[in-house]
Amino acid sequence: MTRPSPSPRVFSLRHIGLGIALIALLAAALWLVPAKNTPVLLHSEPSRFGTLLVFEEQDERCMNFNSINDLGRQTCMSLTHPEQLVFDYTQMMMTALYVNPEPKHILIIGLGGASLQNALAKALPDAIIDSVEIDPAVGTVAQRYFGYRPGPRQRLFLEDGRNYVERAAREGTRYDMVMLDAFDVDYVPKHLMTLEFLQHVRAILAPGAVVVANTFTNSELYEHESATYAAVFGDFFNLESGNRVIIASNKTLPETAVLTNNARTWQSHLARLGIDSDQALARFSSIKKPANGANVLRD
Repeated sequence: MTRPSPSPRVFSLRHIGLGIALIALLAAALWLVPAKNTPVLLHSEPSRFGTLLVFEEQDERCMNFNSINDLGRQTCMSLTHPEQLVFDYTQMMMTALYVNPEPKHILIIGLGGASLQNALAKALPDAIIDSVEIDPAVGTVAQRYFGYRPGPRQRLFLEDGRNYVERAAREGTRYDMVMLDAFDVDYVPKHLMTLEFLQHVRAILAPGAVVVANTFTNSELYEHESATYAAVFGDFFNLESGNRVIIASNKTLPETAVLTNNARTWQSHLARLGIDSDQALARFSSIKKPANGANVLRD
């Protein structure tokens, strides 16, 4: 006997049911796939300053403490162009090479994702770069996720930055460039901002060396920081773009012609880091003198 074909009504209901099921499965699959701009957590671990997070978002790999959604990133690296410096402040700090173009021995207080360390290692392959980081978890993450490679010329010291600087001063260690990029969750640790600390920093500078400090433009301590740096170093370059970068020296600051010549020497290399030399040079026009009445920060 020939089996009768299903009626048109039965056929359509069956296919409608299958369609609804497929739509539900598709919706569930899409729900499980992160949206294009949604951060993807790669790593989480306890650290001295909270939970250290590594995540990727919009072609960047970033490090932060406690929250992915906090806009104050500790470090970010471009995944497409990892050699470029993502943050303006790191670009400004690199232009300290306009003031001292050939440092042989560099100290960096604060590691983060090693953006400065990696950039300087490529720019100055013969230089020795000493980094001091108080948080061992940051050191581990920088190596695992941000391409940091300690070695004979890229040395890492896991300790408090001030302790290291004071010991270096006692031992007679000298640096051609000292970069201060140490932050806790909120701001620069207080013991790394004072007159006494900066006097120790000055003590480890070789003749003609520079100190380069990353601070904030909107800090309530802005003028007090200015007064403190001026008390130790005199006039200093005051570079601003989001953050503020102070560049000071134990000698007279170079004239515009010297800066321009050094910028020309470094132009092609720094361009690969995303630095526009004309824009960078324009920031050096600001030589900072502290406001009258601003108190010097003390221990």
